[in-house]
Amino acid sequence: MDEKPAKSYLHWDEKVVTDFSDGAVAALYERGYVFTRKGRGVMQQTRSVRVDLSKLEPSSENRRILKKMAGISLALEGLPLKGYDYTLGRDAKYFYDMKFGPGVMSAQKVKEMLTDPAKSNFNAFLTYSQEGAGLGYAICRQGAGLLHYSYPFYHIDRAPKDMGLGMMTMAIMWAKDAGKRHAYLGSLQRPGDAYKLQFAGLEWFDGERWRSDTEGAKQALAGLPGTKKAAEGRPDTDGEPA
Repeated sequence: MDEKPAKSYLHWDEKVVTDFSDGAVAALYERGYVFTRKGRGVMQQTRSVRVDLSKLEPSSENRRILKKMAGISLALEGLPLKGYDYTLGRDAKYFYDMKFGPGVMSAQKVKEMLTDPAKSNFNAFLTYSQEGAGLGYAICRQGAGLLHYSYPFYHIDRAPKDMGLGMMTMAIMWAKDAGKRHAYLGSLQRPGDAYKLQFAGLEWFDGERWRSDTEGAKQALAGLPGTKKAAEGRPDTDGEPA
């Protein structure tokens, strides 16, 4: 067995849904719920973070990151994945082992999310390529009005500096160009998640409502008095930049 039991994901509530229509899913995301890898239909209400794409304007920092991604193209493929190759699971496991420690992600779980719609909640696979070769990937959920960017991984030895943040930024820009309303970026659970606050149109869910104040988000990340806390643990769906 090469995957640790899932740690408690930062959340206030959990439910299992059976209606996967765009409208039903969007309504739950609007209430702070996101899909997880725990099983088909499992959603958790968390300190979700998203970008209102109608308000997104690339900042100088966004443009600097995108400049580093010059020559890297982004393509989306629907799931389940046709022609799955075992190297995807192997490479994802290696990435998560190196970035977050052994046992966080298994090759079998990645294969399940990419190929088994009876067990997976994800329906979109982002591929970042350079000169025709795959360099990075993300396993996502998309609907008519949203993109949930999640489970990114890339070739650490071949990737340019800031590859993780570059992948996230490219995905957000893709979602805007595709006419989505929101790009969801996982959750805010620890100080290191502050990098997600850099995008114009940023909103975060405080357990009751969506807010746009970045200072309030920073206070929540610091666990200051007056901010609603949730169960601590490693997030299951965050788009990590490292």
